[in-house]
Amino acid sequence: MTFAKISQVAHYVPQQVVSNDDLAKIMDTSDEWISSRTGIRERHISVNENTSDLAIKVAWQLLEKSHLAPEELDFILVATMSPDSMMPSTAARVQGALGATNAFAFDLSAACSGFVFALATAEKLIRSGAYGKGLVIGAEVLSKQLDWSDRSTAVLFGDGAGGVLLEKASTPHFLAESLNTDGSKGGLLGGDTKVCSPFSEEQEEVNPFIQMDGRAIFDFTIRTVSKSILAIMEEAGEPDYFLLHQANERILDKMAKKIGVSRDKFLANMQHYGNTSAASIPILLSENVANGTLKLDGSQKILLSGFGGGLTWGNLIVRI
Repeated sequence: MTFAKISQVAHYVPQQVVSNDDLAKIMDTSDEWISSRTGIRERHISVNENTSDLAIKVAWQLLEKSHLAPEELDFILVATMSPDSMMPSTAARVQGALGATNAFAFDLSAACSGFVFALATAEKLIRSGAYGKGLVIGAEVLSKQLDWSDRSTAVLFGDGAGGVLLEKASTPHFLAESLNTDGSKGGLLGGDTKVCSPFSEEQEEVNPFIQMDGRAIFDFTIRTVSKSILAIMEEAGEPDYFLLHQANERILDKMAKKIGVSRDKFLANMQHYGNTSAASIPILLSENVANGTLKLDGSQKILLSGFGGGLTWGNLIVRI
């Protein structure tokens, strides 16, 4: 029987760092206001790189670390809610830039749960036995989707990308999975597009920027996501570390209490990156492999949990 494992990790963020004090120069906010409510102190913001540029840099890192040629890849999945374009997909742009001529590629849109959804999908591709190696990347340039006069959203987000190489394994590494959607609450977090054709009825102007009911999303996360984490832990046991979507430090504090585990098990880096949506979990994963907290030697069990627009939420418990 064929299984899948994460064999390599990588991440990349734009060089420009925008601090809370920088934001205070262009909107009514302060470092104290932002950091006390979210834990975020700075974020990386693109100057001239688009989503595919970030994803391509992550993809090359993964290939170089693994000593693989692009032609050895079977697939490339990119989770994003900020693609360069609807067509071609960001993943197709990555495939073309790499010259990964044997790989099929597509984007997956599930907002801040995107990386978890994409990783779960890729695991099935390898477990089918039809494919042996693939990249799963979460990449976002959210700065192009923000209303920079709206302090309720603009202060929260950042740009970045992270990803993993997935390969065949002889033993199970993906131990438990839970993927969920509640589209009835989709209006709590999202943005609108306008139907515009010579055959459509005239419509009101819509707001194309990210909009969020922060309190409702916070409550949803603590109440609903914590239940799903507890349920998956009953199936696969308590992990060594929890890698949750990096939206708000207070969510991690309350989640640890709600689940009844040590806060020290919840890894965090939103203070330096903000909310990077589908990129937040793979950036956190890669950064903690780089600093030695996570080993990638099969000795640790981690929980990946994404939650956000859709509304979507998903959990994976993975041995790495």
